[in-house]
Amino acid sequence: MSDWPPKPQEENQKIQQQPTGEEWKLLEKVILVSVDEQRKARRWGIFFKFLTFGYIFLLLVIMGKSCSTNTASAPTSKPHIAVVNIVGTIAADKQSVNSNDTIKSLRKAFENTNSKAVVLNINSPGGSPVQSDEIWQEVQYLKKQYKDKKIYAVIGDTGASGAYYIASAADEIIVNPSSLVGSIGVIMPNYGVNQLLQKLGVEDRTMTSGENKALLSMTQPVDAAQKAHVQGVLDNVHNHFINAVKEGRGAKLKSQDPAIFSGLFWTGEQAIQLGLADKAGSLNTLKRDLKIDTALDYTIEHSPFDSILDRMGASIGEGFATSLSKQIQTEQSAKIQ
Repeated sequence: MSDWPPKPQEENQKIQQQPTGEEWKLLEKVILVSVDEQRKARRWGIFFKFLTFGYIFLLLVIMGKSCSTNTASAPTSKPHIAVVNIVGTIAADKQSVNSNDTIKSLRKAFENTNSKAVVLNINSPGGSPVQSDEIWQEVQYLKKQYKDKKIYAVIGDTGASGAYYIASAADEIIVNPSSLVGSIGVIMPNYGVNQLLQKLGVEDRTMTSGENKALLSMTQPVDAAQKAHVQGVLDNVHNHFINAVKEGRGAKLKSQDPAIFSGLFWTGEQAIQLGLADKAGSLNTLKRDLKIDTALDYTIEHSPFDSILDRMGASIGEGFATSLSKQIQTEQSAKIQ
C-alpha cells in the first residue's frame, strides 16, 4: 500500500530521533582521530618547509664561502710577505674596512712564522676615526710583540685621513710619487635649510626634551654655544689624530709646519719631503728589497652573500619561532575545547 501522501507527524518523529550514546562515542572518536591527523600533517608540513629552507641556506653558505678570501686557505708554508688590504672606505660594516676583520688579519699575518714582513696595502680616502684608531692601536701592540718583524705601509692611489692614520703606525711608509697622502683632519658635514623651508611655507615643529637635543638641526638657525661645543669635539678628535701621527712617525717628520695637520693633502713626492712618507716604491720594489718573491693576502673579505645570509638567518629564525608559537596555541586551544 502506498505511503503517499506522507504523514507530517511520522516525518517529525524521524527527525527528532537522536543518536544513541554509543553512536556519540563513535562519532567523537572519528572527529578526534581526524583532528589528530590534521595536527600531524601540519607538523610534518612545518618540518619539511624548514628542511627546505635549511637546505637552501646551506647552499648559500657554501657559495658565500667559495666567494670569500680567507687566510686559512692560503699556502703559508714558505717564506713570504703577508699583505693586509686597507682598500675602500673605513667603517664598521662588513663590506668596508673594519677594525674587527683587519685586526684578525693582522694577528694571523704576524703569528705565521713564515711571514717575514707585514704590509698594509693602502688605497683608501679614510673614514671612521674610531675604526682607524683601533687598527692603529693593534699595529702598535703587534710591533711590540713581534719586534723582529717589520710592518710596511704601501700607499697606492690614496692614503688620506683615516687611512693615513693607520699608515702612520707602520715602521716605514712607501708611496708612489703621484699618490695622494695626508688630509690629517676631522670633518662633520652639516647644512642649513631653514630659510629655504620658510620660502616654501614649511614650519619646523621639532620637539625635544633637553635644550641641546636638536643640536645642529638643519631646520633651525645655528646656536653659537652649540657650534662652539661641536667645534671642541672635533678639535679633540683631531688632536688624537695629530698625536697618533707624531707618535708613529716620530723624528721622521721633517717639518713642524702646522699646515701638515690642517687637512691638506700632498703628492707622494711632497709627502716624502715633509717626512709623512719614507720613500717611493711599491709592493714589487719591496719584494726586491727584501729578496722575497711571494706575497700572500691575509685580508678577510666578505662576499655579498654574507649580508644576505645574515638577513635570511634572522628571517628563518623568526619564522620558525612564529610557526612554533602558532602551533602551540592551536593545540592548547584544541585541548581547552
